[in-house]
Amino acid sequence: MAAWERVVIAVSMVVFVALLALAFTVGALGYRAPPPTLRDLAEVYLRTTFNSDNPLFSAMAPEAVTAIVWDYRGLDTLFETAVFFLAIIASVALMRGVSLPRKEVGPAAGMSPIVKTVTKITIGMILAVAASIAFHGHLTPGGGFQGGATAAVAPLIALVVFSVYFLEHAGVTKNRMLGLRSAGLLGVGLTAFLVLAASIVSGVQAYVLQNQPKPTAPIGMPSIVDGAIFGGTLLLFNIFEALAVAAGFTLVFLLLAIPEEEALKVTTGGEHAH
Repeated sequence: MAAWERVVIAVSMVVFVALLALAFTVGALGYRAPPPTLRDLAEVYLRTTFNSDNPLFSAMAPEAVTAIVWDYRGLDTLFETAVFFLAIIASVALMRGVSLPRKEVGPAAGMSPIVKTVTKITIGMILAVAASIAFHGHLTPGGGFQGGATAAVAPLIALVVFSVYFLEHAGVTKNRMLGLRSAGLLGVGLTAFLVLAASIVSGVQAYVLQNQPKPTAPIGMPSIVDGAIFGGTLLLFNIFEALAVAAGFTLVFLLLAIPEEEALKVTTGGEHAH
């Protein structure tokens, strides 16, 4: 492709994005003003998400989005998590038998010492923010998926700055990430049956994915412990979802970082080995 063709393509893309943004701004593609009052469904969610006066009809978590994701439509979210897990399994199956070659990682590997030092500090900050997003997802905007996706940025940066071989020597391997991913999904599944299992032991009625007590199911997860709002099962769902998402994305990053020639040796029967 000639240089002028690249320039034309780049300029065309910039112009298209600019015109599209302008069209949205001036309402050329249609503009609908927000309604003056809340819709009935939105009012129900806001009234029942955290209502200590009526806990039998409340998720008992101030963050409405997390309550909707894991309580009001928890089964749908559980299936979405399973689909993501199956996508990871498919990626592993496609790359079955493909692995990194043995290679020693010396101090000169990767980028400069300055970049490495800054990256180490940044990775700590990323993981701290990711934990905050995941652990407070039932209280503030965020949640397990957002926290896990944020945490996955840390190994991605380490992969670029230190090299994929550094992560391999540090123990961040695809098998371990697949194990952590499976453990996270198992935790999500067990949390879904936690209240039901407790009801079987206590001899009362309960449901799968139940969080708080209901009129016909008087057992539930504690929503407040020693004055701290836990949101019942929502905190556990967020923790396990964060683990599953972080490990899943990291596993994909590791697979994508395998040199192409190593993948070709396996997928083409070794005919590209030389």
